[in-house]
Amino acid sequence: MAETTWQEELRSRGYRVTPQRQLVLEAVAALEHGTPEEICAEVQRTAKGVNISTIYRTLELLEELGLVKHAHVGHGPPNYHLATEADHVHLRCRGCGKVEDVPPTVADGLVQALESGYGFETDVHHLTVFGRCGECRK
Repeated sequence: MAETTWQEELRSRGYRVTPQRQLVLEAVAALEHGTPEEICAEVQRTAKGVNISTIYRTLELLEELGLVKHAHVGHGPPNYHLATEADHVHLRCRGCGKVEDVPPTVADGLVQALESGYGFETDVHHLTVFGRCGECRK
């Protein structure tokens, strides 16, 4: 996401562009699937005074503005990624815990079956499929 895009979005909604917001967005981008605690640790590498409650409030605001999205890729806290990179399905390995992103088209058959059979509209951006990766299956 280009800096001017998120900066303009914040300003157009009456929010200031703060260093904390910038650091949180940079941490989300760097971690790709970061929990709030991981994002906090990443931010604190640069800004020691930023606490976890600031991270949660900032993530909530950035999600309301459509700049980040969250997904639950296991039991525990959500994982955050940039909204521009949210177009994927998560594959979570029960063996090693690795999370892999795959294009949402891999779920087309499931999405169509749920729509035609149950009238259910699927949000594949929050879809996590659990199993075992190729390495753990060896």
